[in-house]
Amino acid sequence: MFISEAMAQGASGGSGFLIQIAPLVLIFAVFYFLLIRPQQKKMKEHRAMVDALTKGDKVITAGGLMGTIDKIIDDRIASVQIAENVKVKVVRSTITEVISDQKSVQKK
Repeated sequence: MFISEAMAQGASGGSGFLIQIAPLVLIFAVFYFLLIRPQQKKMKEHRAMVDALTKGDKVITAGGLMGTIDKIIDDRIASVQIAENVKVKVVRSTITEVISDQKSVQKK
């Protein structure tokens, strides 16, 4: 009597599994579209900006230094002039923004 009831309950468990896993799939989809995908897009834009740096670009570093790129030393390091006769070497990935001349004209 008990064995037949237990087997009958276990037979309909296939659709129950899909119902149990559906919220997990939904949560992952929400995280992907709201958190992961925008972060990947932002990283891709930053990488493109860093790769496009050239001599003479006015930049801001993550540490708050503002200066002009004096020389691209290699793939990882750039020389930035922050004052007359003052040059510092910075890791290119720490450059957060390139200041265009039009931005500075608009602020004045």
